[in-house]
Amino acid sequence: MLLGIMGAMPEEMDKIIAAIGNKEIIERGSRIYYRGDLFGQNVVAVFSRWGKVAAATTVVNLILEFNVDRIVFTGVAGAISPDLHVGDIVIAQRLFQHDMDARPLMRRFEIPLTGKTSYEVPHQNVEIMSRAVHNFLKNDKDFRKILSEQSILHPKLLVGDIASGDLFISSTAMKNALLKNLPSVVCAEMEGAAVAQVCDDYGIPLVVVRVISDSADEEAHVSAIGFVNQHAGDYSLSILKEYIELIK
Repeated sequence: MLLGIMGAMPEEMDKIIAAIGNKEIIERGSRIYYRGDLFGQNVVAVFSRWGKVAAATTVVNLILEFNVDRIVFTGVAGAISPDLHVGDIVIAQRLFQHDMDARPLMRRFEIPLTGKTSYEVPHQNVEIMSRAVHNFLKNDKDFRKILSEQSILHPKLLVGDIASGDLFISSTAMKNALLKNLPSVVCAEMEGAAVAQVCDDYGIPLVVVRVISDSADEEAHVSAIGFVNQHAGDYSLSILKEYIELIK
């Protein structure tokens, strides 16, 4: 089995890429793909860049050129639910494109020619990643100690709906509008639902795991940058280590 690993920011992917052994570096379409061995698993890892289009073109290449068998998208997100705090982890249950609106031709959020307003991640995929996150929270005591020193004391896991769009949610008004239109959504990011659409087209299993970096409010840009620089890479690598142990 070949596992594809994606993240939209270099800080989310750098430690994963550094940990890959027997690396082969392949450049395609302005992206650099790293194929090799990660914790005993054959992988291809890539920094996709921000946004739905960048993520979609990258995942198509993972599927068609590298023939990956499944994909993990990892990275950060802004909290939409008031129950989420910086350092919490979200696994996608359903993924919506919150900026898709072709009314009156079809329902708001409906993806043209699909009849779908969201993409659901199979329960089995969610369950495996949930076990991996629980194992990470239980086992990685050194990293938990570092988090506690940054006042991230009790990070938790939430399985819920994620909204993706080419907007950085950075004000209370934007957050409230998104929540009004999609009340089940717990966090927002810029790539997951686009990757889910491509994976659905090609029948490739996907799981999306996000770490909350900010509260999607007026301070989001400050909080997100600080969190990404300090912790995003460690979260991604630690969770993937536990995930790979479960799928090998």
